[in-house]
Amino acid sequence: MTRIVDPTTPSVNTVELSGRVSGEPESRQLPSGDQIVTLRLVVTRPKGGPVDTIDLACWSSTTRRSAERVGDGDQVHVVGALRRRFFRTPGGAASRYEVEVTKLSRRRGVSE
Repeated sequence: MTRIVDPTTPSVNTVELSGRVSGEPESRQLPSGDQIVTLRLVVTRPKGGPVDTIDLACWSSTTRRSAERVGDGDQVHVVGALRRRFFRTPGGAASRYEVEVTKLSRRRGVSE
């Protein structure tokens, strides 16, 4: 079956997640001079299944400040876009998916 896609339909890359921060956020300066804060989010699956651990990257000054205010175990809500990042390892080229955060907020009074 051939499916015809309307080329005028815009692409959508929006991710919305809620979960628990695992570890402390890491702030660093890249060789380009850009600042970035990275952190990990643990999202539980329904019905007590396994968890998904998702890498988050905060590039804007607003999201970096928000990320630096959360810590291990905090519940957060994140909005962003899925990105594929390429990098070199001793074994060669590699890639990883992460969420580029556009909004991060702490969820108060929430327990898993």
